[in-house]
Amino acid sequence: QVQLVESGGGLVQAGGSLRLSCADSGRTFSRIAMGWFRQAPGKEREFVAAISWSGDSIYYADSVKGRFTISRDNAKNTVYLQMNSLKLEDTAVYYCAAKYKSGSYYYSYDYWGQGTQVTVSS
Repeated sequence: QVQLVESGGGLVQAGGSLRLSCADSGRTFSRIAMGWFRQAPGKEREFVAAISWSGDSIYYADSVKGRFTISRDNAKNTVYLQMNSLKLEDTAVYYCAAKYKSGSYYYSYDYWGQGTQVTVSS
């Protein structure tokens, strides 16, 4: 069983920064990657960023490239999403996820956290 718990969300003004954390408990054997996704009201959930379990590969959605940074601390079993230069359109519930299936890092994740709300105000 894998449990993922996100934290760090909140209210921030446009142009500000937040750092999300995802505390991870459970098996890491055969895990391929960790990812962050988000879902805005009335929209489908979308990919934000992913990092391979080895840390060698990192992927970002075009909409966040250059502003967001994904990272891992294996000793703390935690994945982070540093979000800078936040925009109104970044407002969403952010989820972290663990991937065990092979294939694209942009989808097919197996375990999900409960989400943390990020609200960007003008």
